[in-house]
Amino acid sequence: MLATADALAILLNAASPVKGSESVPTLQAHGRVLATDVVSPLDVPPMNTSAMDGYAIRAADITTHGNRRLPVSQRIPAGHAPEPLKPGTAARIFTGATVPPGADAIVMQEQTEAAGDEVTILHSPRAGEWITAQGADIRSGSVILPAGTRLTPQALGLAASVGCAELQVRRRVKVAVFFTGDELTMPGEPLKPGAIYNSNRFTLRGLLENLGCEVSDFGIVEDKLDATRATLREAARAHDLILTCGGVSVGEEDHVKPAVEAEGRLTMWQIAMKPGKPLAFGAVRRSTDNQATAESAALAAESAAPSAETFFIGLPGNPVSSFVTFLVFVRPFILRLAGVQTVAPRALSLRADFTQGKADRRNEFLRARINAAGGLDLFPNQSSAVLTSTVWGDGLIDNPPNHAISAGETVRFIPFSELLN
Repeated sequence: MLATADALAILLNAASPVKGSESVPTLQAHGRVLATDVVSPLDVPPMNTSAMDGYAIRAADITTHGNRRLPVSQRIPAGHAPEPLKPGTAARIFTGATVPPGADAIVMQEQTEAAGDEVTILHSPRAGEWITAQGADIRSGSVILPAGTRLTPQALGLAASVGCAELQVRRRVKVAVFFTGDELTMPGEPLKPGAIYNSNRFTLRGLLENLGCEVSDFGIVEDKLDATRATLREAARAHDLILTCGGVSVGEEDHVKPAVEAEGRLTMWQIAMKPGKPLAFGAVRRSTDNQATAESAALAAESAAPSAETFFIGLPGNPVSSFVTFLVFVRPFILRLAGVQTVAPRALSLRADFTQGKADRRNEFLRARINAAGGLDLFPNQSSAVLTSTVWGDGLIDNPPNHAISAGETVRFIPFSELLN
């Protein structure tokens, strides 16, 4: 079995950003990945502005001449062009307004006393006080968002602040997904003896949508080799990645692994991790029939995979196993296909407020949550079938192989907030 780090390295080394990009309105670009740098065409702010409501003055009028009672020569709201400040006068000014030429300081209104058309300055300002200088935030010509940035709400705001109405982003990663298991039933259908509801379909669809993928859902495929092979061929036609759930173990009814080997290749199978050992990675050949030829040729021009193949990842069927392996392997793989530069989640070093006396030979990913004291509590049942743990928890403890955890020691904790977006 491969170590987790080695398996992840294999996936990331195989992935490179998909080709193809499009221009989208900035208002619709949330979650997309920049295909090109965003370069500011202007300074931000584009002029000197007031950081306070108050009065714009010449500092020398107060500090040198000692004249603290000044006539108010103009009123400057935000968005209005001021006149040059006359020597020996003050200008009433508001937050965000342009500082008039000649003024070199702002005195906040709490440090003044206004009376009619005059104001008394109760503070001796220094030059530059409460003035936000032109270009203090952004300089014209600087790269404010590099290519490969996944656009957050604040990144969209930054792009808008320099006047970007549209952004050039990479096309969405195209993912085909299907599920195997004759025991699977969709919610709303009668639950026959021996059957279970297909929770993985809902979990994985949500995770893919969080990543901004274009998803084709092939549903539940019957547990037959021919049916699995046919679905793989169909899914390979116009997608960057095929993602399956279930059927990658070694049982007589596990047909995904032999189907992929018949329709393509497997590069990796079985990871030394818990939960989620039976994870498979490889590729499926694209069909050569007439319909598929046109679809495959179009995708080949913009795909990260070799032109004749579509990437394949097979997840285990247990719900926690599929959830965890998606977060650890599929998420960074898809982000790399999407062109994101940094795909590793940030981890925290936190105190374990529990004891896990039995060490496992595999890399464990334990569901835990942060308690009121800032330590970590462990969900009592770490079975790969207990989906409740993924809702109860705040994240995963990345516990190395052969390591028992003692209460009070520091562990590596990866919050779900780092893994679910």
